[in-house]
Amino acid sequence: MIHYSKLIRQGQGLANALLKRAATVTLDWDVRQKSRFEATDSSGRSVGVFLQRGQVVRGGDVLVGEDGSLLKVLAAPQPVLRITPCPDHGSLFDLTRAAYHLGNRHVPIELQADHLKIEPDHVLADMLRDMHMTVTAVDEAFEPENGAYGEHAAHAGHAHHEHAHGHDHAHQATHAHEAPHVHVHGPGCNHGH
Repeated sequence: MIHYSKLIRQGQGLANALLKRAATVTLDWDVRQKSRFEATDSSGRSVGVFLQRGQVVRGGDVLVGEDGSLLKVLAAPQPVLRITPCPDHGSLFDLTRAAYHLGNRHVPIELQADHLKIEPDHVLADMLRDMHMTVTAVDEAFEPENGAYGEHAAHAGHAHHEHAHGHDHAHQATHAHEAPHVHVHGPGCNHGH
């Protein structure tokens, strides 16, 4: 069994050629939210993952083995409820309202611009339908938010952490030690071109 204890978020900094050659492991959310688990990769090898407590693995992340091998993580399709506003008389604001009510119940939620996803729960599905939301059972990857006290909470006190925005204008540094960085446009950025 090969042990993996290092995680590279979304394979950041790794060459595409390395990522294409890497074995894959397909895992559902229940496994990816654990910091220690065993799995079988696409080459049929048994792998053991030993990460820092509280560290979750996302689809697209890359694990580094004790032998230097790379293992790309794929988010497995799993049963989820896809929540969208009523197409006849709803609005995107209804998603905000639904997310608020689900958050009050401490439900893991995947937030998207046009839908939410939660794990199957018939009581919550009925509540959402009573709010005039459309609730559809589907099999899709599930990537819920970490939450305010999740794995990135340690960075909350540091205004200079790196992040991407998907814009092409220069971001002004807010502290003297920060260098401005450039953002890149992505599809659906809603900026005039």
